[in-house]
Amino acid sequence: MADTDGTDARPTVSVIIPNYNYEKTIAAVVESVLAQTHPVHEVVVVDDGSSDRSPEIVRGYPDVRLVTQANGGVSVARNRGAKETTGEILFFLDSDIALEPDAIANAVALLREQPDLGCVHGVVGKRALFDDGPVERYRVLHEHWWRRRATGRVSTVFFAMCAIRREVWEEVGPLDETLREAEDVEYSERLAERYPILLTETVAGRHDDEHRLGAMLTEQYRRSQLLVAFAAAHRFRPGALKANRMPGVLATAVTWGSLPLLLLSRKAAVGPALGLAWFAVADPGLARFVIRDRGLRYYPAFVGYHFLLHSALVAGVARGAVRALTDRDFRRPRHGAS
Repeated sequence: MADTDGTDARPTVSVIIPNYNYEKTIAAVVESVLAQTHPVHEVVVVDDGSSDRSPEIVRGYPDVRLVTQANGGVSVARNRGAKETTGEILFFLDSDIALEPDAIANAVALLREQPDLGCVHGVVGKRALFDDGPVERYRVLHEHWWRRRATGRVSTVFFAMCAIRREVWEEVGPLDETLREAEDVEYSERLAERYPILLTETVAGRHDDEHRLGAMLTEQYRRSQLLVAFAAAHRFRPGALKANRMPGVLATAVTWGSLPLLLLSRKAAVGPALGLAWFAVADPGLARFVIRDRGLRYYPAFVGYHFLLHSALVAGVARGAVRALTDRDFRRPRHGAS
Protein backbone atom coordinates (compact mmCIF):
# COMPACT_ATOMS: atom_id res chain seq x y z
CA MET A 1 0.00 0.00 0.00
CA ALA A 2 1.39 3.43 -0.92
CA ASP A 3 0.73 6.95 0.36
CA THR A 4 -0.59 9.65 -2.00
CA ASP A 5 2.98 10.85 -2.62
CA GLY A 6 3.87 7.44 -4.01
CA THR A 7 6.02 6.26 -1.11
CA ASP A 8 5.56 2.77 0.26
CA ALA A 9 3.74 3.06 3.60
CA ARG A 10 3.80 -0.61 4.44
CA PRO A 11 5.44 -1.37 7.79
CA THR A 12 8.63 -3.39 7.77
CA VAL A 13 8.31 -7.00 8.92
CA SER A 14 11.03 -9.08 10.54
CA VAL A 15 10.41 -12.83 10.49
CA ILE A 16 11.96 -14.71 13.43
CA ILE A 17 12.23 -18.51 13.22
CA PRO A 18 13.59 -20.41 16.25
CA ASN A 19 15.10 -23.71 15.18
CA TYR A 20 16.23 -26.82 17.00
CA ASN A 21 16.88 -29.91 14.87
CA TYR A 22 14.24 -29.27 12.23
CA GLU A 23 16.16 -30.33 9.15
CA LYS A 24 13.04 -32.08 7.87
CA THR A 25 10.96 -28.91 7.63
CA ILE A 26 13.20 -25.84 7.77
CA ALA A 27 13.63 -25.53 4.00
CA ALA A 28 9.87 -25.59 3.38
CA VAL A 29 9.35 -23.03 6.17
CA VAL A 30 12.02 -20.63 4.90
CA GLU A 31 10.81 -20.91 1.31
CA SER A 32 7.24 -20.15 2.41
CA VAL A 33 8.49 -16.91 4.00
CA LEU A 34 10.49 -15.89 0.94
CA ALA A 35 7.38 -16.47 -1.22
CA GLN A 36 5.14 -14.10 0.76
CA THR A 37 3.08 -11.54 -1.15
CA HIS A 38 4.12 -8.92 1.44
CA PRO A 39 7.88 -8.41 1.06
CA VAL A 40 9.67 -9.06 4.34
CA HIS A 41 12.34 -6.72 5.66
CA GLU A 42 14.50 -9.54 7.00
CA VAL A 43 14.37 -13.22 7.89
CA VAL A 44 16.37 -14.42 10.88
CA VAL A 45 16.68 -18.06 11.90
CA VAL A 46 17.93 -18.44 15.48
CA ASP A 47 19.49 -21.87 15.76
CA ASP A 48 19.23 -23.11 19.34
CA GLY A 49 22.19 -25.50 19.36
CA SER A 50 21.00 -27.93 16.69
CA SER A 51 22.93 -31.15 16.10
CA ASP A 52 21.39 -31.98 12.71
CA ARG A 53 21.80 -30.44 9.24
CA SER A 54 19.28 -27.64 9.71
CA PRO A 55 21.88 -24.83 10.16
CA GLU A 56 23.62 -25.98 6.98
CA ILE A 57 20.32 -25.92 5.12
CA VAL A 58 19.58 -22.37 6.29
CA ARG A 59 23.02 -21.19 5.12
CA GLY A 60 21.95 -22.16 1.61
CA TYR A 61 19.53 -19.21 1.52
CA PRO A 62 21.47 -15.97 0.95
CA ASP A 63 18.48 -13.80 1.91
CA VAL A 64 18.21 -15.44 5.34
CA ARG A 65 20.46 -14.60 8.29
CA LEU A 66 21.44 -17.44 10.61
CA VAL A 67 22.13 -16.66 14.27
CA THR A 68 23.57 -19.48 16.37
CA GLN A 69 23.58 -19.97 20.13
CA ALA A 70 23.96 -22.69 22.73
CA ASN A 71 20.73 -24.51 23.52
CA GLY A 72 18.64 -22.36 25.82
CA GLY A 73 15.07 -23.13 24.82
CA VAL A 74 12.53 -21.57 22.49
CA SER A 75 11.94 -18.50 24.67
CA VAL A 76 15.63 -17.63 24.61
CA ALA A 77 15.75 -18.14 20.84
CA ARG A 78 12.71 -15.93 20.19
CA ASN A 79 14.01 -13.18 22.46
CA ARG A 80 17.37 -13.33 20.70
CA GLY A 81 15.64 -12.99 17.35
CA ALA A 82 13.76 -9.89 18.51
CA LYS A 83 17.05 -8.30 19.59
CA GLU A 84 18.72 -9.15 16.28
CA THR A 85 16.03 -7.56 14.09
CA THR A 86 14.81 -4.05 13.32
CA GLY A 87 11.38 -4.44 11.68
CA GLU A 88 8.36 -2.52 12.89
CA ILE A 89 6.42 -5.79 13.11
CA LEU A 90 7.88 -8.99 14.52
CA PHE A 91 6.49 -12.12 12.90
CA PHE A 92 7.33 -15.20 14.95
CA LEU A 93 7.14 -18.48 13.07
CA ASP A 94 7.88 -22.00 14.28
CA SER A 95 10.30 -24.06 12.22
CA ASP A 96 7.66 -26.70 11.42
CA ILE A 97 4.97 -24.41 9.95
CA ALA A 98 5.01 -23.32 6.30
CA LEU A 99 2.98 -20.17 5.72
CA GLU A 100 0.34 -19.67 3.07
CA PRO A 101 1.53 -16.98 0.60
CA ASP A 102 -0.74 -14.22 1.95
CA ALA A 103 -0.28 -14.93 5.69
CA ILE A 104 2.03 -11.99 6.47
CA ALA A 105 0.09 -9.59 4.24
CA ASN A 106 -3.12 -10.48 6.06
CA ALA A 107 -1.50 -10.08 9.47
CA VAL A 108 -0.11 -6.66 8.56
CA ALA A 109 -3.48 -5.54 7.16
CA LEU A 110 -5.29 -6.54 10.34
CA LEU A 111 -2.80 -4.73 12.56
CA ARG A 112 -3.24 -1.59 10.46
CA GLU A 113 -7.03 -1.83 10.30
CA GLN A 114 -7.33 -2.43 14.06
CA PRO A 115 -4.66 -0.21 15.65
CA ASP A 116 -5.66 -1.15 19.21
CA LEU A 117 -4.54 -4.75 18.66
CA GLY A 118 -1.42 -5.98 20.40
CA CYS A 119 -0.89 -8.94 18.09
CA VAL A 120 -2.43 -11.25 15.53
CA HIS A 121 -1.89 -15.01 15.36
CA GLY A 122 -3.13 -17.70 13.07
CA VAL A 123 -4.74 -21.08 12.49
CA VAL A 124 -3.01 -24.12 10.99
CA GLY A 125 -4.61 -25.90 8.08
CA LYS A 126 -6.51 -29.19 8.14
CA ARG A 127 -3.73 -31.07 6.35
CA ALA A 128 -0.16 -31.63 7.56
CA LEU A 129 2.86 -30.08 5.89
CA PHE A 130 4.21 -33.61 5.46
CA ASP A 131 1.73 -36.44 5.99
CA ASP A 132 3.44 -39.02 8.21
CA GLY A 133 0.47 -41.19 9.09
CA PRO A 134 -2.74 -41.46 11.10
CA VAL A 135 -1.51 -39.94 14.37
CA GLU A 136 -0.38 -36.78 12.63
CA ARG A 137 -3.61 -36.58 10.63
CA TYR A 138 -5.54 -36.68 13.90
CA ARG A 139 -3.28 -34.08 15.52
CA VAL A 140 -3.46 -31.56 12.69
CA LEU A 141 -7.21 -31.94 12.20
CA HIS A 142 -7.89 -31.41 15.90
CA GLU A 143 -5.49 -28.45 16.12
CA HIS A 144 -7.19 -26.80 13.16
CA TRP A 145 -10.61 -27.32 14.70
CA TRP A 146 -10.05 -25.95 18.19
CA ARG A 147 -8.27 -22.86 16.91
CA ARG A 148 -10.77 -22.20 14.14
CA ARG A 149 -13.75 -22.41 16.49
CA ALA A 150 -12.23 -19.67 18.68
CA THR A 151 -11.34 -17.12 15.98
CA GLY A 152 -11.88 -13.51 16.97
CA ARG A 153 -10.59 -11.47 19.88
CA VAL A 154 -9.10 -13.77 22.50
CA SER A 155 -6.90 -13.55 25.58
CA THR A 156 -4.34 -16.17 24.54
CA VAL A 157 -1.51 -15.79 22.05
CA PHE A 158 0.49 -18.63 20.50
CA PHE A 159 3.86 -17.66 19.06
CA ALA A 160 3.90 -20.47 16.50
CA MET A 161 2.55 -18.08 13.84
CA CYS A 162 2.23 -14.61 15.35
CA ALA A 163 2.66 -10.96 14.33
CA ILE A 164 3.25 -8.41 17.09
CA ARG A 165 4.11 -4.72 16.90
CA ARG A 166 7.64 -4.01 18.08
CA GLU A 167 6.49 -1.23 20.40
CA VAL A 168 4.07 -3.67 22.04
CA TRP A 169 6.84 -6.26 22.42
CA GLU A 170 9.10 -3.68 24.05
CA GLU A 171 6.34 -2.48 26.38
CA VAL A 172 5.18 -5.93 27.52
CA GLY A 173 8.70 -7.32 27.73
CA PRO A 174 10.31 -10.49 26.35
CA LEU A 175 9.28 -14.09 26.89
CA ASP A 176 10.11 -15.69 30.23
CA GLU A 177 13.38 -17.46 29.52
CA THR A 178 12.99 -19.77 32.52
CA LEU A 179 10.07 -21.45 30.73
CA ARG A 180 10.69 -24.02 28.00
CA GLU A 181 6.99 -24.91 27.85
CA ALA A 182 3.77 -22.92 28.36
CA GLU A 183 5.75 -19.74 27.74
CA ASP A 184 2.87 -18.56 25.54
CA VAL A 185 0.46 -18.78 28.47
CA GLU A 186 2.67 -16.72 30.77
CA TYR A 187 3.16 -14.09 28.05
CA SER A 188 -0.57 -14.04 27.31
CA GLU A 189 -1.29 -13.02 30.90
CA ARG A 190 0.94 -9.96 30.55
CA LEU A 191 -0.15 -9.05 27.02
CA ALA A 192 -3.92 -9.42 27.59
CA GLU A 193 -3.77 -6.94 30.47
CA ARG A 194 -2.76 -4.22 27.99
CA TYR A 195 -3.92 -5.13 24.50
CA PRO A 196 -6.54 -7.18 22.64
CA ILE A 197 -5.29 -10.28 20.82
CA LEU A 198 -6.76 -11.48 17.53
CA LEU A 199 -6.89 -15.10 16.33
CA THR A 200 -7.69 -15.32 12.62
CA GLU A 201 -7.99 -17.92 9.87
CA THR A 202 -6.54 -15.45 7.38
CA VAL A 203 -3.07 -16.00 8.88
CA ALA A 204 -2.66 -19.63 7.89
CA GLY A 205 0.02 -22.26 7.50
CA ARG A 206 0.57 -26.01 7.27
CA HIS A 207 2.00 -27.70 10.36
CA ASP A 208 4.23 -30.76 10.49
CA ASP A 209 2.99 -32.21 13.77
CA GLU A 210 4.02 -35.19 15.90
CA HIS A 211 3.34 -38.51 14.15
CA ARG A 212 4.41 -41.00 16.85
CA LEU A 213 1.71 -42.06 19.30
CA GLY A 214 4.03 -42.51 22.28
CA ALA A 215 5.69 -39.13 21.76
CA MET A 216 2.31 -37.42 21.39
CA LEU A 217 1.01 -38.87 24.65
CA THR A 218 4.24 -38.16 26.52
CA GLU A 219 4.17 -34.53 25.40
CA GLN A 220 0.54 -34.14 26.48
CA TYR A 221 1.26 -35.73 29.87
CA ARG A 222 4.21 -33.40 30.46
CA ARG A 223 2.39 -30.24 29.42
CA SER A 224 -0.77 -31.11 31.38
CA GLN A 225 1.17 -31.04 34.61
CA LEU A 226 1.65 -27.30 34.09
CA LEU A 227 -2.11 -26.77 34.16
CA VAL A 228 -1.96 -27.11 37.92
CA ALA A 229 1.16 -24.95 38.26
CA PHE A 230 -0.21 -21.80 36.65
CA ALA A 231 -1.95 -22.45 33.33
CA ALA A 232 -5.25 -23.40 35.00
CA ALA A 233 -5.84 -19.81 36.10
CA HIS A 234 -5.41 -18.60 32.53
CA ARG A 235 -7.80 -21.28 31.24
CA PHE A 236 -10.69 -19.59 33.10
CA ARG A 237 -9.90 -16.11 31.80
CA PRO A 238 -12.60 -14.89 29.38
CA GLY A 239 -11.43 -15.50 25.84
CA ALA A 240 -8.72 -18.00 26.80
CA LEU A 241 -8.04 -20.66 24.17
CA LYS A 242 -8.75 -24.27 25.16
CA ALA A 243 -7.66 -27.20 23.04
CA ASN A 244 -9.84 -29.66 24.97
CA ARG A 245 -13.17 -28.95 26.59
CA MET A 246 -14.18 -29.92 30.09
CA PRO A 247 -16.95 -32.45 29.19
CA GLY A 248 -14.42 -34.63 27.38
CA VAL A 249 -11.95 -34.36 30.25
CA LEU A 250 -14.62 -35.35 32.77
CA ALA A 251 -15.82 -38.24 30.59
CA THR A 252 -12.26 -39.56 30.42
CA ALA A 253 -11.83 -39.28 34.19
CA VAL A 254 -15.13 -41.14 34.72
CA THR A 255 -14.07 -43.90 32.34
CA TRP A 256 -10.75 -44.58 34.05
CA GLY A 257 -12.07 -43.89 37.54
CA SER A 258 -14.80 -46.51 37.23
CA LEU A 259 -12.51 -49.30 35.99
CA PRO A 260 -11.45 -50.48 39.49
CA LEU A 261 -15.10 -51.28 40.22
CA LEU A 262 -14.78 -54.20 37.80
CA LEU A 263 -12.83 -55.97 40.53
CA LEU A 264 -16.02 -56.04 42.58
CA SER A 265 -18.58 -56.88 39.92
CA ARG A 266 -18.80 -57.44 36.19
CA LYS A 267 -21.93 -55.32 36.22
CA ALA A 268 -19.68 -52.38 36.98
CA ALA A 269 -18.60 -52.47 33.32
CA VAL A 270 -21.51 -50.13 32.67
CA GLY A 271 -19.42 -47.35 34.22
CA PRO A 272 -16.56 -47.37 31.70
CA ALA A 273 -19.03 -48.03 28.88
CA LEU A 274 -21.07 -44.98 29.78
CA GLY A 275 -17.90 -42.94 30.17
CA LEU A 276 -16.74 -43.86 26.67
CA ALA A 277 -20.18 -43.19 25.21
CA TRP A 278 -20.24 -39.80 26.90
CA PHE A 279 -16.76 -39.04 25.57
CA ALA A 280 -17.75 -39.87 21.98
CA VAL A 281 -20.49 -37.20 22.02
CA ALA A 282 -18.95 -34.74 24.50
CA ASP A 283 -18.08 -32.23 21.77
CA PRO A 284 -20.85 -32.29 19.13
CA GLY A 285 -19.27 -29.51 17.10
CA LEU A 286 -16.01 -31.41 16.80
CA ALA A 287 -17.86 -34.60 15.86
CA ARG A 288 -19.76 -32.85 13.08
CA PHE A 289 -16.58 -31.24 11.79
CA VAL A 290 -14.61 -34.50 11.66
CA ILE A 291 -17.42 -36.48 10.03
CA ARG A 292 -18.04 -33.74 7.47
CA ASP A 293 -14.34 -33.45 6.62
CA ARG A 294 -13.24 -37.11 6.72
CA GLY A 295 -16.44 -39.15 6.72
CA LEU A 296 -18.29 -41.26 9.27
CA ARG A 297 -15.97 -44.25 8.83
CA TYR A 298 -13.01 -42.18 10.04
CA TYR A 299 -14.73 -40.90 13.19
CA PRO A 300 -14.13 -43.99 15.42
CA ALA A 301 -10.38 -43.79 14.74
CA PHE A 302 -10.42 -40.09 15.54
CA VAL A 303 -12.28 -40.75 18.81
CA GLY A 304 -9.74 -43.44 19.74
CA TYR A 305 -6.75 -41.10 19.35
CA HIS A 306 -8.68 -38.31 21.05
CA PHE A 307 -9.48 -40.50 24.05
CA LEU A 308 -5.84 -41.55 24.42
CA LEU A 309 -4.80 -37.90 24.32
CA HIS A 310 -7.36 -37.04 27.00
CA SER A 311 -6.14 -39.97 29.09
CA ALA A 312 -2.62 -38.51 29.02
CA LEU A 313 -4.09 -35.12 29.90
CA VAL A 314 -5.97 -36.49 32.94
CA ALA A 315 -2.89 -38.40 34.11
CA GLY A 316 -0.77 -35.27 33.72
CA VAL A 317 -3.18 -33.14 35.71
CA ALA A 318 -3.21 -35.74 38.49
CA ARG A 319 0.60 -35.82 38.54
CA GLY A 320 0.69 -32.03 38.51
CA ALA A 321 -1.63 -31.87 41.51
CA VAL A 322 0.71 -34.13 43.47
CA ARG A 323 3.71 -32.02 42.51
CA ALA A 324 1.90 -28.82 43.47
CA LEU A 325 1.26 -30.24 46.96
CA THR A 326 4.83 -31.42 47.49
CA ASP A 327 6.97 -28.90 45.57
CA ARG A 328 6.53 -25.21 46.32
CA ASP A 329 8.70 -24.12 43.38
CA PHE A 330 6.52 -26.09 40.98
CA ARG A 331 3.32 -24.27 41.89
CA ARG A 332 4.88 -20.78 41.92
CA PRO A 333 4.43 -18.96 38.60
CA ARG A 334 7.55 -17.32 37.25
CA HIS A 335 7.47 -13.99 35.45
CA GLY A 336 9.96 -11.98 33.48
CA ALA A 337 12.93 -13.02 31.41
CA SER A 338 16.14 -14.14 33.04
